[in-house]
Amino acid sequence: MEITFRQLIRGLSIGLFTNTLMMAQSTQKSILNHHIMENHSIHYRNTQINGLNLFYREAGPSDAPTILLLHGYPTSSHMFRNLIPILSTKYHVIAPDLPGFGYSDAPDHQQFSYTFDNLANTMQAFVDKLGMKRFAVYIFDYGAPVGLRLAMNNPEKITGIISQNGNAYEEGLSKEWNPIQKYWKDPSENNRLALKDFVSKEATYFQYHHGVSDVSLIAPEAYTLDQKFLDRSGNIEIQLDLVKDYRTNVALYPKFHEYFRKHQPKLLLVWGNKDPYFLPEGAEAYKKDIPNARLKFYNTGHFALETHVMEIGTEILEFMKTLPQ
Repeated sequence: MEITFRQLIRGLSIGLFTNTLMMAQSTQKSILNHHIMENHSIHYRNTQINGLNLFYREAGPSDAPTILLLHGYPTSSHMFRNLIPILSTKYHVIAPDLPGFGYSDAPDHQQFSYTFDNLANTMQAFVDKLGMKRFAVYIFDYGAPVGLRLAMNNPEKITGIISQNGNAYEEGLSKEWNPIQKYWKDPSENNRLALKDFVSKEATYFQYHHGVSDVSLIAPEAYTLDQKFLDRSGNIEIQLDLVKDYRTNVALYPKFHEYFRKHQPKLLLVWGNKDPYFLPEGAEAYKKDIPNARLKFYNTGHFALETHVMEIGTEILEFMKTLPQ
């Protein structure tokens, strides 16, 4: 069939328009993907707080509701490495390393007071410097007494609390605390020395693996990185100071309970039910003071994020939808 010159021009025009449209769509998609990558990338930052360098991870849209993730012993914000990408799809996530942990400064224990009051004061200064007006807080292990102090002192800032094996009740303390409680009652040098194995590689390995049904899910870099920091010169004294001061957290439990009853914060409990340190009874006890708390147990140990990060991440995303902005 003979093609006229006009038909040829029309075909070329349509083809050119189609190619231009496809290129524009491709460019738009590329820009969108870049924006998404920017929002979901984890940024590794440092800030100066009271003369200390504090390291923190930040991800997600800066104008979205904020979640503050507070790690426990003996880890750092590294424990949230798999959770942050899940939460930052919709939320602004900030995860600092406490003084003496991870990549934050760890001054000698004679130059810095390693107490939970002081850790909380440092986190208060961190929150203030970053201009965090409203946020949900994720508390785990040592992060619980730090985060609950923040909550008591700033009830107007707290939109909700996520407690992952973050204890606040005496019934949650297992028999593993017996040697530590002995040190609380008699803080002698002998009782202090008896706890030095608390920071050993065997103890760290135990914390990660006890109660885990499939240990192949435990990433070796998690506990080996923790041990690298624990093995730093002078760190054992830092950790023993904090172990000694943990008794102040137990003494504060009634104040925490008073805060719960008065303010009734939205609460999600996600708990490894084989935790050797913080028993399921400690999770259930929260409901005495916050009856509407949501409680979810997982068949795992202390570091539940190592084995159940997708399940816990999904629970948090659903919980965050219910919080005030």
